[in-house]
Amino acid sequence: MSDIEGVYEDLEADVSLEEFREAVEAKVEQMGGLADEETAAMLVAHEIGESEVGGIADIEPGMEEAKFVAKVLSIGDVRTFERDGEDEDGRVVNVEVADETGSVRAAFWDEHAEAATEELEEGQVLRIKGRPKEGFSGVEVSVDDVEPDPDTEIDVQVSDTHTVEALSLGLSNVNLVGLVLDTDSVRTFDRDDGSEGKVSNLVLGDETGRIRVTLWDEQADLATEFDPGETVEVIDGYVKERDGNLELHVGNRGAVEEVDEEVEYVPESTPIEDLEIGQTVDIAGVVRSADPKRTFDRDDGSEGQVRNIRVQDATGDIRVAMWGEKADLDVGPGDEVALGDVEIQDGWQDDLEASAGWQSTITVLESDSGSSGGESAADDASNENAGLSAFGGDADGPAEEESETSAASSDDARGTTGANADAETDEPTDGEELEFTGVVVQAGDPVVLDDGESTMSVATDADVGLGEEVTARGIVRDGRLEANDVF
Repeated sequence: MSDIEGVYEDLEADVSLEEFREAVEAKVEQMGGLADEETAAMLVAHEIGESEVGGIADIEPGMEEAKFVAKVLSIGDVRTFERDGEDEDGRVVNVEVADETGSVRAAFWDEHAEAATEELEEGQVLRIKGRPKEGFSGVEVSVDDVEPDPDTEIDVQVSDTHTVEALSLGLSNVNLVGLVLDTDSVRTFDRDDGSEGKVSNLVLGDETGRIRVTLWDEQADLATEFDPGETVEVIDGYVKERDGNLELHVGNRGAVEEVDEEVEYVPESTPIEDLEIGQTVDIAGVVRSADPKRTFDRDDGSEGQVRNIRVQDATGDIRVAMWGEKADLDVGPGDEVALGDVEIQDGWQDDLEASAGWQSTITVLESDSGSSGGESAADDASNENAGLSAFGGDADGPAEEESETSAASSDDARGTTGANADAETDEPTDGEELEFTGVVVQAGDPVVLDDGESTMSVATDADVGLGEEVTARGIVRDGRLEANDVF
């Protein structure tokens, strides 16, 4: 066995012995006789070992060279451009290739560009050598050498339309049909060159999952044209990563269009009883109550807003704080909602609380309420039991008792002070000074307190939370306590 063959036997790379011999001879010639065949073979083996990647997922910008095998997903059109100081135009074709670990855009230049359009076919497997770099839509490989590899099989589905589950980092030319779960307003920003950019977001879901879609510049205004529940198709998007999560981006070459297709989105949620502080999770349930929106001043002088709702599933309930624009969402008692990427925090009286910020998604799956939160306590109470029936009845009692509970809650919310709505003798007198202590069972407008025997509707601006025991002191007017003090 020759020295070259010995080094080749130890080489863990997909290259033939003939190709290895040719590379060794070229290395000997390159070094002008300063290295013998064995030394040159070892140098070539080292170079091959560094450039041969295990899969597309291992390709990173800054690598001198990458060698890999991949399947052709799509072939772009030839684009021409002028080169500085040269008479002949340059040509480039972008080819999307993939293996089981991911996908990448391969740029074929000049003579390779012509060959790409004339000889390549979708589904064909190629052996590629090129230089990785950071491109417009993630990592790209500038191809130096390429040849077909008909003997290698790669299990990648060639498809015009992707699912959320099938997306991978670096994938471009992505078409995806999904259900609009959430929308966002258009935001502007200043670029380094002084120009103004625009950006907005959508959240789309399909039967395999959900993904945030980022719309740039000319496409940013599209976010204002769609409503949750509509079906749209993203055309020519590209996949990037943010905070460890994949996002689908749409630039000026892409588009988002409404389509007449049925798309099912079934959220996977964590039971409320299993939630723990510090988790970022998805939860789903029925809105039990909804507080009015509150505004506050931030440390930087800007104004913020928040609105609290309480969501219940078959295992428990939790307060959800909806921040910023999410406080304006039309969500009310009785609505079945799915909340994605909410952060579980330590809330009032060591109770857990879910925080829904900019990265969160709030989707109304089925609405039983005719308005957003903040309506009368009577509406809140009656809608609460209607919505919970979707989970097989209220856990506190059999289903046949719900109508009675709902009716009683309605009467209580209108200011009845006795457990029996017909007990007029228990009602406070108009103009009477009254102090009432009870647990907050409705934190909307009005607040409703329950002392275990009766309830009291309280008009107050005080910030109270569900389950909190408070005392309200004030004057009774029209069956409602107009509180001067709440403590």
